[in-house]
Amino acid sequence: MNTSPRARRTRETGPDSFGRTLLDRVLAGTPPGERPLTFTSELPARVAQVAEWPEWADPAVVRALRQAGIPQPWRHQAEAATIAAGGDHVVVATGTASGKSLAYQLPVLTDLAGQSRGTALYLSPTKALGADQLRAAMALTESEAELSSIHPCGFDGDTPTEIRQWARANSRWIFTNPDMLHIGILRSHQRWSHVLRNLRYVVVDECHSYRGVFGSNVALVLRRLRRLAARYGAHPVFVLASATTSEPGAAASRLIGAPCAEVTEDGSPHGPRTIALWEPPLLESVTGENGAPVRRAAGSEAARIMSDLLVEGARTLTFVRSRRGAELTAIGSRRILSEIDPDLADRVAAYRAGYLAEDRRDLEASLADGRLLGVATTNALELGVDIAGLDAVVVAGFPGTVASFWQQAGRSGRRGEGSLVVLVARDDPLDTYLVHHPSALLDRPVEATVTDPTNPYVLGPQLLCAAMEMPLSDAEVEEFGAADVLADLAAQGVVRHRSRGWFVTPDVDPHGALDIRGGIGTQIAIVDGESGRLLGTVDGGRAPATVHPGAVHIHQGESFVVDHLDLDDGIAIVHAEQPEWTTSAREVTDIGIADVGEHKRYGDVDVALAQVEVTHQVVGYLRRLPSGEVLDSVELDMPAQTLHTRAVMYTITPELLADSGIGADRTPGALHAAEHAAIGLLPLVATCDRADIGGVSTALHPDTGLPTVFVYDGHPGGAGFADRGHAELVRWLSATRSAIEACECVAGCPSCVHSPKCGNGNHPLDKDGAIRVLAAVLDAVDPQPRA
Repeated sequence: MNTSPRARRTRETGPDSFGRTLLDRVLAGTPPGERPLTFTSELPARVAQVAEWPEWADPAVVRALRQAGIPQPWRHQAEAATIAAGGDHVVVATGTASGKSLAYQLPVLTDLAGQSRGTALYLSPTKALGADQLRAAMALTESEAELSSIHPCGFDGDTPTEIRQWARANSRWIFTNPDMLHIGILRSHQRWSHVLRNLRYVVVDECHSYRGVFGSNVALVLRRLRRLAARYGAHPVFVLASATTSEPGAAASRLIGAPCAEVTEDGSPHGPRTIALWEPPLLESVTGENGAPVRRAAGSEAARIMSDLLVEGARTLTFVRSRRGAELTAIGSRRILSEIDPDLADRVAAYRAGYLAEDRRDLEASLADGRLLGVATTNALELGVDIAGLDAVVVAGFPGTVASFWQQAGRSGRRGEGSLVVLVARDDPLDTYLVHHPSALLDRPVEATVTDPTNPYVLGPQLLCAAMEMPLSDAEVEEFGAADVLADLAAQGVVRHRSRGWFVTPDVDPHGALDIRGGIGTQIAIVDGESGRLLGTVDGGRAPATVHPGAVHIHQGESFVVDHLDLDDGIAIVHAEQPEWTTSAREVTDIGIADVGEHKRYGDVDVALAQVEVTHQVVGYLRRLPSGEVLDSVELDMPAQTLHTRAVMYTITPELLADSGIGADRTPGALHAAEHAAIGLLPLVATCDRADIGGVSTALHPDTGLPTVFVYDGHPGGAGFADRGHAELVRWLSATRSAIEACECVAGCPSCVHSPKCGNGNHPLDKDGAIRVLAAVLDAVDPQPRA
């Protein structure tokens, strides 16, 4: 590996691979003078490793699976299924299209076959995935008489009342999601007593997607499930399916609250795969904020790449970060193709969440049989859709986690044939880093999933739900470490302690008040003012930044503009509109240190993990064209909000800054740029989105008396992201410095040190100063030789 971060590198094993051939055709269409390709790699094919059907498997189940086209299980499927059948919790963490479903279908159906009274629950994070798995289970149980009494049935928010009643009375395998488990099953567990009393298995599919506040809530919902099942005399086995992640057994154990074995050796086959990293060029004719250069938009670049691939006859899936982006990418590709081959333009479509099941199945079938050649999609097609025969996947912007990248990349070559995967970098520091440091994406373990079920802001509402379901004993309170949280709830008058434990006071509805997917606190309803239709909700803490007056809000591909936000009444009024721009809020932030936890001094640098009080206020928003060009800045007068959370922080003495070539006049800009870039790179080490975190830098903080940089969790009480940054400080800040150095701009741009929500208008920013600050901190904390 050479030492220049700007060098173009290739690591190949076969120059004539199918994926490489496709890539060469795409490169041939690149405008003269552009060199967008930063790296290519040829991943070799993998041969299947099969096993025999386990002796404990019910013959009827084996026959059903064979009829479904599975002559033998792969090794990881048989290993995970056998662990579960033996009564131990297990997580199978293997790649996309590795058949993880069989690892739970085999033990669940074997246990439920024949005259068994046993029951099972299946949980998925998305309706699409749950519906696909339900169809597969129904097909298996309908093919054999011994399985016909299982009656798999869906139970989610869209299930009609009569079907819900039938499912409770007749189904022995319920397909649902954590939301309905929380609000529909645990809340009224007496009506589900026969299911809970006979509960043998709980399947948690795509468990790596449960992270942050949502993951912490799901972890507590699963603990409540285990608690109630034990009350009815059941101790179910949990079988979890995950993408390849770091320490999947530990993450699964945190999620379910019990030890969990892990199976990670993937025995499934896949064809050779060409991986290409692609960085769009800086544009000469378009500038962003403060005249900063901007890159050609990843969506526009992806549309051109997909068009070139379709001309070659390659079935292509393009993943885009937003629903609007998916629609625009499909439109852009159709426009390009209409000038080349109008028939091809009709074979491109967009796919997003919100489609009816029939439309989704028709689109999947059209992709499979070749009627559609190209689809631009959000991550709606990342999970649970069995699409085979794709020749190429284009990923427009790093999807947030390495796990998601491999999930999306795994959609290519699903029939064991060769394929191409292209990651197109967005104008973002993390994307910049990855396309110039491919080992961080291709050679390192996938991120560990971050959850924190002990967060008091998460734990409090969950304890209320648990106490309403069944009084909390003192032993359970001690087990949860929840004495202080319950004392606060008692002071609020919502719980009382009696001889039999802790009870919820009358007139309290904790289940209805808790949105396990949303943020913490009051939910703001987003309502179409013309039709009265409820479009969705956003938590109160995020509302000023996301649904402020003038904000563009995207709902299932439709664009709306916010007319009015009333935080007191909990409502945002919008109207339908198709503006050509997007909006991003500008915030100013102050931060105070409430308590310092872990703290260590490294000479002139101090590093700490702290409890902080963040006061932030939305002061305006930018309107940007799809090209990245800033149209204008609009001022707002929104109320200030206070957030109690956790932050990773470091201080650096003025003397060390001066020794690094940063005088007092450069200090604010250097710290500011280092803070912006660090926020952009934290998702590299913590499974978070840039929107989940925030930061503050100051040349003289009143609580430290020194130049200080903070990066904090954007959720009350914290979501574990700052903790992860503190634990991985050296890797995180090293990557931050490398990303800034890798960007070819002169003084800073959105690919390195600019932030889309900076309340100070991205001023002052000192790109060179940021590199010097980060180098000084790293040399103090970890004085190792660096390339």
